[in-house]
Amino acid sequence: MVTRLWRVGLSFGMAILLTIACHHAPNPTSPILVAAAASLQASLQEITTLYATTHPQRHVNYHFAASGALQQQIERGAPVDVFISAANEQMNALQAQGLLLTGTRTNLLTNQLVLVTPKRSPLALTSFSQLIQPEVRRIAIGETRTVPAGQYAAQMLTKLGIFDRVKSKFVLGNNVRSVLTAVETGNVDAGIVYLTEAQSSTQISIVATADPTLHAPITYPIAILKSSKYPDRSKQYLEFLKSNSATAIFKKYGFGIAN
Repeated sequence: MVTRLWRVGLSFGMAILLTIACHHAPNPTSPILVAAAASLQASLQEITTLYATTHPQRHVNYHFAASGALQQQIERGAPVDVFISAANEQMNALQAQGLLLTGTRTNLLTNQLVLVTPKRSPLALTSFSQLIQPEVRRIAIGETRTVPAGQYAAQMLTKLGIFDRVKSKFVLGNNVRSVLTAVETGNVDAGIVYLTEAQSSTQISIVATADPTLHAPITYPIAILKSSKYPDRSKQYLEFLKSNSATAIFKKYGFGIAN
């Protein structure tokens, strides 16, 4: 039976309400609000520290969650200025509803999908196909309806012809970070996460990398929301993310830079 893995803490919906007050009245130093895929948390926090030194009057607040959850919050009117998704699907949905500021959507980053196991796993896994083995009892992946990493994983396992044989083993996480945590703690035998997440942990082993032809390209699109109160500040921030200093940090965390 598929089980679900939820991280403890404030939901995105609760967290976003906490920042509406600081977003309510425009002023020269009000922060922009960036809704970003959970897999970007570490890299964006480091980049924002750098951004603060070069743009001391330009502040940034973040909400990190699964891209599908962020999309839903934006559709419900969350006061987001910039959205960075881990897949095109969520951005496409917002664009179809006319919620994006025309001409601001662009592809920012790329990523890879990897199979990981706990550091001291007794299993000698070397490929995704081995997930069908009876010794592999629990596999953590992202929720396949809202988490792009889970959607990519499902596509890959389907093309390998083993999805139906392993789906009963799934432990579903509400974002890619919770999937990684499940592997780190040994609560599952294996997990499917982004390379960037895997590289951030010393408690897991990367045992296989997915053939990129087995899933849709892992692309991180970025766009400014039409409802943004600070489009100029948002554009400045977006351009900074494409700067040499920012892309160097993204690369350090394992991201590829989109063409």
